[in-house]
Amino acid sequence: MRRMTTIHIVAHAHLDPIWMWPWTSGLDEAIATARSACDRLDTHPDLFYTQGEAWSFEMIEKADPALFARVRAHVLCGRWEVVNGWWTQPDCNLPSALGLHRQLSTGLAYIKDRFGLAPRCGFNPDSFGHCSQLPEVMRAHGQDRYIFLRPGDHERSLPSRLFTWRSRPDSPAVTAFRIATTYNNGGWIDPFHHALTQLPPGCSHSMVLIGLGNHGGGPTERLISWVHAHQHDLPGVTMRFSTVARFFDAIEAERPQLPTVTGELQFHAVGCYTVMRAVKTAVRRAEHALASAEQLAGAQDQARLDQAWRQVCSHHFHDTLGGTGLPGTYGFVLDELGAAAASAETISQYALRRELSALPDAALPRLVVKNPLAQDLHGWHELEPYLEGRWRGPWRLLDAHDQEVPFQVVESEAIISFDNFWAKRRILLKRSLPAGSLTVLRLSLDQPPAPIPAQVAALGATISTVQGLAVSCAGAGAQLLQDGMVVCMPTLLLIPDGTDTWSHGIDRYGEGGDTPTWAQATIIDRGPLMASLRQEGVLGRSTLCAEWRVFAQERAVELLLEVHWRERDQVLKLVVPWAAGASRTDGVPGGGLERANDGIERPVSEWTRLAGLGIVCPDVFAIDATQTRTRLTLLRSPLMSHHDPHPGAPLRPVYSDQGVHRFRFRFHVGGASAESLAAQAEAWQRPVLVADLTRGMGPRDA
Repeated sequence: MRRMTTIHIVAHAHLDPIWMWPWTSGLDEAIATARSACDRLDTHPDLFYTQGEAWSFEMIEKADPALFARVRAHVLCGRWEVVNGWWTQPDCNLPSALGLHRQLSTGLAYIKDRFGLAPRCGFNPDSFGHCSQLPEVMRAHGQDRYIFLRPGDHERSLPSRLFTWRSRPDSPAVTAFRIATTYNNGGWIDPFHHALTQLPPGCSHSMVLIGLGNHGGGPTERLISWVHAHQHDLPGVTMRFSTVARFFDAIEAERPQLPTVTGELQFHAVGCYTVMRAVKTAVRRAEHALASAEQLAGAQDQARLDQAWRQVCSHHFHDTLGGTGLPGTYGFVLDELGAAAASAETISQYALRRELSALPDAALPRLVVKNPLAQDLHGWHELEPYLEGRWRGPWRLLDAHDQEVPFQVVESEAIISFDNFWAKRRILLKRSLPAGSLTVLRLSLDQPPAPIPAQVAALGATISTVQGLAVSCAGAGAQLLQDGMVVCMPTLLLIPDGTDTWSHGIDRYGEGGDTPTWAQATIIDRGPLMASLRQEGVLGRSTLCAEWRVFAQERAVELLLEVHWRERDQVLKLVVPWAAGASRTDGVPGGGLERANDGIERPVSEWTRLAGLGIVCPDVFAIDATQTRTRLTLLRSPLMSHHDPHPGAPLRPVYSDQGVHRFRFRFHVGGASAESLAAQAEAWQRPVLVADLTRGMGPRDA
């Protein structure tokens, strides 16, 4: 005899704190919805309500304590189900691994403190995609259940609506459920039918979310009455008010027989990885600044760190970080992210000065370098010591063992010099710094610095190393060469783009487009440790400046790219022709993921690794590749807040990302390990802390 199928009706309201409205409207909708939900729970004893992002509870707690008390009472008696418990419903591809962990830990700590609960189920029905590492992140925080909608049925084929999901074949799984049709339901019956489709064999439970979403509501009286009146309308099916936890508990016995999905769940709205770049880079900067601060902070800094992380986690929200909000909402967003980064830097710099206070006096000026990472740091550093009077040089740089440290003078940002008193001098050096170490370098006038044998060369429009690695800009663009043979010719490509803000309806951008016109290259640095050349160009209505660098004893080339972006309805790609083979490994939050070179646009995190070529690209968030080339998506300029099917003809159009953008790339010719590429990206984004120390030098003589 066929078992009765139960559809668990979960009353819910999907709230966007910022989207087509500012955060203040998000505050109002959170309050209005909580009040409505409490009223409905007071009236209907068989009803449950499900809501759980920590930001909404905190907003209610601050703005309306009496309402928060009502919410808390319903939570404690089991009528208001706290699901998710994350700080918000984030974009699940763009935050760093640390950002995702803080998203969970920050929210769950609040939920534990206010309600004494530890929700088991992650709940992100509107997030646009879900990175491969997410099951591992969730399991690390005690969560083993997950609910999502996107990618939808038409965007990604899955073995069933209910399945187990793993990051890797050997990693712990979570039980995942893909919602049918929608996460908001105003009263139509379609979702109830769709919930019965794509269930695994023998499964006798499914789930539907009902309730009005943004700007308040949740379950309405009309919806509640409809469920009461139609509970048994579908043959062999009963509908009842329930909770997410009751649904998963009901199918727990069937879990061992569920199909398994491994890896990322993509994709929906591929344009969200490349629109409103300013908020993406601001989130990344704040995350890394806070990571450094956490390594250095004392107990007195913890409350400030916690508040800064809450600000960052708030703007992980998928519409905010995805760039789909109103143009006017992003001023507040960028202010908060800047405040979080500034808090982190202040904490780090004061912690460094407290550490310096324990150093003994010294007769020579000192340059103190702090590695804020929890792992050793190997690489190049640009430092700028304070110089005046006789210390302008020539001087030597000595380490703790009185060994001379080679360095190269490079141009300072400051275009200023007082010949008789003070000048700016920036130096480049290579130094290995142990994890968390404090390295003291001293400036000495006892003798001139020893000559450094030239290990790089600059001639005409070519820079090179003694190992045969070179960059030549003698032609239309740059060529990367090894022993005189061209190995790669990266180029910029401007592609027409007629999609909306989200890039709905596509999985890739076009192949044809315009390439830049470049002026003659100019040598900037001539060694002995680093050589560079600079080339300016024009592409469409935008101007370009590319600076290429080679370093002593390095099998890697750096590109510093500045784009003054003035395009409309265009995509800018950095195209790297390369025999990539059948697959590549892309950086994703917390690791790397092997992907097919099938031309599909996908999110990328900080690096990509092809056969024989590694690229560090921490300022890039999307990538596509075929078997003959890789394309890093740099910029896109759709109308902001434009959602198909609207034709997109506003009287006051705002195009995304206009203005100056800077990118940094490192091309490892000959290949590099995934670990080394990830370490380089982290080192760039978490630079060393530097301080001048003159204590002990005695009184000034002028």
